Amino acid sequence: MKKLLFLLVVLALAGSRLASAQTLSPLGVWTNAEKKATFEIYKCGDKLCGKIVTLATPNDPATGKPKTDSQNPDPKLRSRPRLGLVFMQGFKYDDDNKWDDGKIYDPESGKTYSCYMKMESANAMEVKGYIGFSLIGKSQAWTRVK
Repeated sequence: MKKLLFLLVVLALAGSRLASAQTLSPLGVWTNAEKKATFEIYKCGDKLCGKIVTLATPNDPATGKPKTDSQNPDPKLRSRPRLGLVFMQGFKYDDDNKWDDGKIYDPESGKTYSCYMKMESANAMEVKGYIGFSLIGKSQAWTRVK
């Protein structure tokens, strides 16, 4: 009887862990601490991607024209608009509310970094870009907009 009770407790805990992973989904619209933009995290195939959906300053102050990917290392891509730009891709669920093995592109510098997303709560997420090891890098706190 004790073994059966133990098994039921283990299964209940495992089930609640799976349920929390599903509840803490990064899908949706987010902003970072600077609130310069909002980003949509969405499914792209069997992985997750992210795109820029709004910019606090959508136009270049110098030209008055919509901001472009002007810092991109590929000259052919420098004229593409920042709005709608897919800047995160390749994230797959790892464990413990963490999506890993992704890439994040910074259109302000033109650099691409390895990245992970970790849900801290239903409306808060850590996004960390890094080179090499994830111990060294830059983290941002993102807040869900919707």
